[in-house]
Amino acid sequence: MTTGRNTAGVHPLVRAAKPVVDAVGATFVSIDDAEPHDVPLMWDGEMIAAVRLPPLHGALDRLIDSVEAELGGKLPTLSREAKQRAIRLLDERGAFILRRAVEDVADAMGVSRITVYNYLNAIHR
Repeated sequence: MTTGRNTAGVHPLVRAAKPVVDAVGATFVSIDDAEPHDVPLMWDGEMIAAVRLPPLHGALDRLIDSVEAELGGKLPTLSREAKQRAIRLLDERGAFILRRAVEDVADAMGVSRITVYNYLNAIHR
């Protein structure tokens, strides 16, 4: 995006918001391309860009990808302790409110549904 007020041509609000936008799988769109469902980025009462949120389809995959990146490995290759940490992170990020999330996480992790439920029960005790 090339709107802005600095030498790099990117508005400071866009630069500041980029890590969050990237983390949730969203994208920046220009003012001209903004649609009513996009989230406007306002600076001193002026819209400088908009954020287009990703569709819910694929949300669990994005959450798993972010946890794998944070923990430094694919879920099936993690130690038992790291898998428990992964379940905690996914739970904190709301992954388990999604339909079939326990089954899908268990498949991605290479463990049974019961194991995921046991990890979740240990977290919530």
